Amino acid sequence: MKRRDFLAASFLLGSASMFSTKAAGAKAAHAKQQLYELRKYLLLPGEKKNRFNKFLRQAAIPAWNRLGIEPVGVFSPQFGKDKLTLYVLLPHRNFDSVMTATERMLKDKEFLAAGADVLNAPLSDPAFVRMESSLLLAFEEMPGIEIPQNVKDKKSRIFELRRYESHSLKAAKKKIEMFNKGGEIAVFRKTGLHPVFFAETIIGPLMPNLTYMLAFEDMTERDKNWDIFRNHPDWLKLKADPQYKDTVSNITDIILRPASYSQI
Repeated sequence: MKRRDFLAASFLLGSASMFSTKAAGAKAAHAKQQLYELRKYLLLPGEKKNRFNKFLRQAAIPAWNRLGIEPVGVFSPQFGKDKLTLYVLLPHRNFDSVMTATERMLKDKEFLAAGADVLNAPLSDPAFVRMESSLLLAFEEMPGIEIPQNVKDKKSRIFELRRYESHSLKAAKKKIEMFNKGGEIAVFRKTGLHPVFFAETIIGPLMPNLTYMLAFEDMTERDKNWDIFRNHPDWLKLKADPQYKDTVSNITDIILRPASYSQI
């Protein structure tokens, strides 16, 4: 082999190795970040609503837990007309868990027996209307679910689910950067906005967007701590940074109450 050809081949091999190493590093970094499936169920009124909650409590959640999907959060809106809406938060360790969970549950004899009333419901008597689902990737700065100490095991706790939509992919990524490298999550923690998760929506409606959840003892604590955040010097400095201007075009804000059997 000529020296010129040898050097070219060596360069290509070295480049391939470098890109492979970078790809492996990126894959390892993402491997530490959980995937969240956020489900939104539209229920039927009366006894059917109770029947579906019983199905989640006695059949679905134990089956999810056996697959390593935990803690499972179950929430309903505290305000508004969405009394027949139920949110279910499923934290997955990896993409394989997302892809195979339902199939594995349908092979789980305990789940099939405990959930028979809903799983075997006839067309003429369904247990719920429909389900929507979004797939979220946890932020690097907060790679997994947290249950804040201020609400742990408290029956009166509330949760705030917020979605930030952006007008472009670039703006959406910049807002995520603001939370991670910019330090916005750190300001949240400092001001009593207790995070449960932060995540980027990778499959779901109204993209591009990010979604996060906060926990509070009650609405009084929620309102007080948001005021502290809005006036905190660290937030005012970060908010004034021109690189983060116009990164959010719409915000959806929902106050949720956990079901009595929710694990979050």
